[in-house]
Amino acid sequence: MRKVKILVSGRVQGVYFRLFTQNKAKHFNIKGSATNLPDGRVEIIAESDNMTIEKFIKWCHKGPITARVDHVEITELQHDEALTSFEIK
Repeated sequence: MRKVKILVSGRVQGVYFRLFTQNKAKHFNIKGSATNLPDGRVEIIAESDNMTIEKFIKWCHKGPITARVDHVEITELQHDEALTSFEIK
């Protein structure tokens, strides 16, 4: 299992980015969360197998058609306890 924090910047708030992210995560069976940050970015925590995470990261670089992704930053996280769902926060 792999767990990452994905920070997405651009026009990603107010365009249903978190909802589209949740739908894509459910499609890939990824557990985690999507949260709007005060600085305008979206923070995504994602946990799954490595190949699935790579596909999800690739999608995050594009995002939904309503968004404009300018930058994506990936941080590896410690896989401490298993997540059970994908939530919008």
